Amino acid sequence: MKKIILMLSPLLFLISCDNKSDYEEVNARMDFKVPSNFPALAQEIDRNYPTERGFELGRKLFHDTRLSSDGTVSCAFCHEQASAFTHHGHAFSHGINNLEGVRNTPSIQNMAFQSQYFYDGAAVSIEMLSIAPIHNPVEMNETLENIAVKLKKDKSYVELFSQAFEDQEVSSNNILKALGQFMTMMVSANSRYDKYVRKEPGGNLSEQEKSGLELFTQKCASCHKTDMFTDSTFRNNGLPPNSKLNDLGRETVTGFASDRYKFKVPSLRNIALTAPYMHDGRFGSLQSVLNFYASGVKHSETLDPLLNANGVLGISLSADEKEALIAFFQTLTDEEYINNQLFYFKT
Repeated sequence: MKKIILMLSPLLFLISCDNKSDYEEVNARMDFKVPSNFPALAQEIDRNYPTERGFELGRKLFHDTRLSSDGTVSCAFCHEQASAFTHHGHAFSHGINNLEGVRNTPSIQNMAFQSQYFYDGAAVSIEMLSIAPIHNPVEMNETLENIAVKLKKDKSYVELFSQAFEDQEVSSNNILKALGQFMTMMVSANSRYDKYVRKEPGGNLSEQEKSGLELFTQKCASCHKTDMFTDSTFRNNGLPPNSKLNDLGRETVTGFASDRYKFKVPSLRNIALTAPYMHDGRFGSLQSVLNFYASGVKHSETLDPLLNANGVLGISLSADEKEALIAFFQTLTDEEYINNQLFYFKT
């Protein structure tokens, strides 16, 4: 398959301006393609298909600090493109007044291929997931209604909303739809690994990297499945609970004790760029993560059975195997994605 190229194709919408006159507005659909090595979409993007103006609006909103109550925090503040849209170096997400959240900032990539979001799966829609950080009192501490009021005072926003949506309204619903369109287009599928499996130019792996891939397939791919590198389930990986937070994970959403300490299996795409690791950011390196799986897994009632094979906890890994796995993880970095000008905010 050729590289993913985000192109535009014309789609005309007739939008009523007022009772006196009508005008024809061009709002081109963006060319969203499913990479040949990817699974099927998990979101029904046709319900809110990305358009040129909708995407542009979503990008502007994503980088706008007015989405926070004190005008200091944007979505991009915790989701930095150079770090695969994570908050590199920060164990927990940060918000207004430099307040800290309780979980590590997840990456934003391939969102349309996911059916649940956040470490506990609290959101199931790509449009609705933005509500959580916006309304969180230690993150953005704002409401969609207040944001709409602020944006209605900005002529550039009023124009963009009128071009992006048929009802032309600066509204909570359209704010979420625009952010959803922006995130839908955030597809990371051009790492060296992708080019290797698609047999494309630039897809060369060293012998050590190939060895790491083989080890990964044997020892890690049960949870980090498909070329999403996650099975999107919730699992207890034996991480000792953080004594200060005692984050119950999935149980906070379902209320089931059987979900205690279970967290969503993260994708490993661009993993070399997204330290620190785990839901609480406790590990600063991939070496530390592999050391944990080799010798640090703790037993509990909800520990995933895959990490307790015949009474042996964790994943047996030699020093050489750890080095090979880390070499393979490096091949999952998608330079085209993290340098894609399409996602940069243009003033």
